[in-house]
Amino acid sequence: MPLSPADPDPDANLLLSRQLCFALHSTTLALGRVYARVLAPLGLTYTQYLALMVLWETGEISVKRLGERLLLDSGTLTPLLKRMEAAGLVARRRDPDDERRVLVTLTQAGTALKQPARDVPLQIAEVCKASGLDLQALKADLEALRAALGGAPETAHPPADAKTPGTGPGV
Repeated sequence: MPLSPADPDPDANLLLSRQLCFALHSTTLALGRVYARVLAPLGLTYTQYLALMVLWETGEISVKRLGERLLLDSGTLTPLLKRMEAAGLVARRRDPDDERRVLVTLTQAGTALKQPARDVPLQIAEVCKASGLDLQALKADLEALRAALGGAPETAHPPADAKTPGTGPGV
């Protein structure tokens, strides 16, 4: 995406430094490294942490719905859940009302991680604070951009009983 469409140099828009996509990609990589460092003491990967957050919110969820919430396909989600199950964090079982559905629930160990994980958003916010940006406004802008690009806007809206987005440090 050219940042300056009126540039007289026809090749200027092909500079990596002018690409919105690369700014987002490289920032995501940098943020991922911060999350890896913060989550390492918990023994979690970033994607496992995301799955646990959904489960801490819902208690139980179908694999299909979890994939929708995390924007992950089954080819990515199934191995993730298998690793989490092997680590004793989650349990998977067939829905007794519909054998085609697989339900995921937290184990005692998965539930126990919620307490130490409460500091993760605060630690991430502290690192990001150095940017001087309004992180809640940035989050809202990114969600609006994702929606405009056709990416699952419903993931930006938690259930009615969940905390209002933008009111805490959850970066």
